[in-house]
Amino acid sequence: MAPLARLAQLGLLGGRRIDTVFAQAGLDRGEFNVLAALRRNGAPYQLTPSQLADAALTSRGGMTKRIDRLEERGLVDRHSNGSDRRSLLVGLTAEGLRLTDDLITKHSANESRLIAALNPEELAALDNAVRKLLASLDDKHQQTG
Repeated sequence: MAPLARLAQLGLLGGRRIDTVFAQAGLDRGEFNVLAALRRNGAPYQLTPSQLADAALTSRGGMTKRIDRLEERGLVDRHSNGSDRRSLLVGLTAEGLRLTDDLITKHSANESRLIAALNPEELAALDNAVRKLLASLDDKHQQTG
């Protein structure tokens, strides 16, 4: 099996195991990524829908659907942007912050289990190789895209 095929298989199998953590909370990975992006942004845990779409590498329409689902569950809210009345801000609610912190802890523990077969040197080598490939592919996309 070629290295890229192995990486694809790893992504598929690892992704399924990662998704189980989010599924236990009734979320999919995309919805978790929205919550995590807001959390990473720091207090007051707010971004515009466009900023969230850019962070998630998804369309504006796709992001709107994710935000709608999260808002229905009371995990995020939308409110006017004080610095630009034409736009909205999406922010974590108290429940959204609590759930996000809980999921980040569980996700981190799950990822540690998934990579436990590698020693620190192997993990560093894998990380460096994957970063190099990603940078190479991104450079090629920018040159041809």
